[in-house]
Amino acid sequence: MVDLPRKLLGETVGTALLLAVVIGSGIMAERLSGGNVAIALLANTLATVGGLYILIEVFGPVSGAHFNPAVSAVMTLRGELPRHELVPYIAAQLIGAMLGAWLAHAMFDMTILQFSTKVRTGVGQWIAEAVATAGLLLVILRAPEGRAPAMVAAYIGAAYWFTASTSFANPAAAFGRMFSDSFAGIAPASAPGFVIAQLIGAAVGVALHNALEPRAQRAGHPNVIEASGEQEHVH
Repeated sequence: MVDLPRKLLGETVGTALLLAVVIGSGIMAERLSGGNVAIALLANTLATVGGLYILIEVFGPVSGAHFNPAVSAVMTLRGELPRHELVPYIAAQLIGAMLGAWLAHAMFDMTILQFSTKVRTGVGQWIAEAVATAGLLLVILRAPEGRAPAMVAAYIGAAYWFTASTSFANPAAAFGRMFSDSFAGIAPASAPGFVIAQLIGAAVGVALHNALEPRAQRAGHPNVIEASGEQEHVH
């Protein structure tokens, strides 16, 4: 059994690296794309897919590799994460997300402390975040054993392009991106709408999974993902 401090370290470092990948690749893509936003988004997507897959594989055996408060909340409700660990998990994820933004800035010689001015708001954006998060939870809960890391990474890569919001699907990601006035940033005033939409989407994803699950399996409440042999691998 992995002790709680090691789990929290895994969530903090894993979330920090995830945000460094997302924000850092966005900065690099914007600098090299010559103003071509489509090319920048493609580069940002590819880096995120690869980074997310690796991080889930690396940190899954330690903490479950949630990196996402919505995922941790769902896993707590399902009995996969002890209730007393939920608040520490969320705190670790939020701290990690902020540190990841600062790390990206440091690597690119940018001002470390900054806030995004990139407004992301509107009904379409909120619907997109709900859809992205619902799909993410559905993938996590229904992924066959050992395939969650690849499936989650692939889904997020697709959702970067089929959602109007470019698929944050993660309250910690929304929080961390507030601290970066870069390609991947989100203005602090826009973040609450994203988080609310993400939480609604997570609930929808769980409801869809329950509707699809045979009643006998639902009653047995089995582990949904055992990708690592120790804990479920999720994002």
